Amino acid sequence: MANARTIDPPFVGKFVFKIGALQIGAFTEVTGLGVSIDVEELMEGGQNAYTHKLLGRMRWPNIVLKRGLTDSNALFTWLLQFSGDGFNGAQNKIKPETGSISVVTPKGEPFRTWSLIDVKPVKWTGPRLAASSRDLAIEELEVCHSGFTVTT
Repeated sequence: MANARTIDPPFVGKFVFKIGALQIGAFTEVTGLGVSIDVEELMEGGQNAYTHKLLGRMRWPNIVLKRGLTDSNALFTWLLQFSGDGFNGAQNKIKPETGSISVVTPKGEPFRTWSLIDVKPVKWTGPRLAASSRDLAIEELEVCHSGFTVTT
């Protein structure tokens, strides 16, 4: 073993979300990055010691990204392609797009990237606005997808 040192995990305080080459922005919280596989149990007659477990479809939960409000309109530029004039301008067709979520190192380089297949926005929630509040203005984006691949 030339190098027995364990690599320290990256600080996970900053994520970058892109759609193709369009950088939507840096986010401070990402949830829902996961996958589950349906399991069907098959009971075999005469076999009482166990049941056969057959793997089924993969399920990809929606991903929720949160960040403080920014002055960039990249998120809305992408979001508006899926409804209203943006959708009508594309002849009411949605073009499948690849998105990516990258954990960024302190030097600003991607450490690990999840490439999302056929990503689409399903919900945007703006900040809670109250004159009496001292909370940060946080926006939330929820996207659906058809799976992901991982690169380092």
